[in-house]
Amino acid sequence: MINETEIANNNDDFTRRRFIYKLSAAVGAGLIMTSPLMSSAASFIKVNGDYTVQQIIDLFIKDVPGGALKETVDTLKAGDPNMKVTGIVTTMFATIPVIRSAADLGFNFIIAHEPTFYNHTDDTQWLQDDDVYQYKEMLLKDNKIAIWRNHDYIHRMVPDGVTSGVLAQLEWQKYSDKTMPNVLTLQPSYLKEVIAHLKLKLNLEKVRYVGDPNQVIKHALFIPGAAGGRMQIGAISKYKPDLLIVGEISEWETAEYVRDARAKGDRVSLIVLGHIASEEAGSVFMLNWLKQKVPGIKVTHIPCGNSLSFM
Repeated sequence: MINETEIANNNDDFTRRRFIYKLSAAVGAGLIMTSPLMSSAASFIKVNGDYTVQQIIDLFIKDVPGGALKETVDTLKAGDPNMKVTGIVTTMFATIPVIRSAADLGFNFIIAHEPTFYNHTDDTQWLQDDDVYQYKEMLLKDNKIAIWRNHDYIHRMVPDGVTSGVLAQLEWQKYSDKTMPNVLTLQPSYLKEVIAHLKLKLNLEKVRYVGDPNQVIKHALFIPGAAGGRMQIGAISKYKPDLLIVGEISEWETAEYVRDARAKGDRVSLIVLGHIASEEAGSVFMLNWLKQKVPGIKVTHIPCGNSLSFM
């Protein structure tokens, strides 16, 4: 690290307005957010005795500002909401290996952050004759496993559960802005040092980047997942960071914008972690929530791993 006074305070108290919500308003109209923040406080209801799948879901929703959503992708993708929970697996994607591992453990409830059936809404009508879909559906039915997607709700936590989980894994909470947790004031470091830190803490083999490895990085934006090119570009345009760290991109959007910005003379770099790497720690956040709220239930986190390999 560059030997310069560290410019950050330990920020345990975050605002009730998420960065992405404020960013979408700042960048402009036309950006559709799947998880806007509601500011009302949530309460926790303790359930005595055994827990059902639906009771676990309801407990989490009670902890989310604004409560239940009328429109959400966070629905039950498989299983019976009234069945007794024997154990819970948290994961990013409920892949076939994750389902098999849950069955081997005797756990019958999987809480996944992303879709189970290859599209955002988990629409399966177009997959009815597909043998991969049929195999996966039968595997779930045979093992009586329920899957609930927790995407919109965990992003509505205050602060955002996914961002909190990733910043904790990176040990970057102290660099996070009080009002916008995704805005980071890092200890000044070279881009190559930031990349090395990300790879170490997130267990990554490689990352993609645009920029000069010897550029000094101080101000960074972290936007996990797949926020889209318009939001990512809008964030660069408004906040003028030294570095944008994202989950995934459309290569013809954000990467090309950063390339042109650098050619123009702007000091901005881009790091693309991959979608799973940028949000995996959110499932660990979910695991820790379960341990705290339902200590009588057996829980574990099973990483789904990256679907892509590197040569």
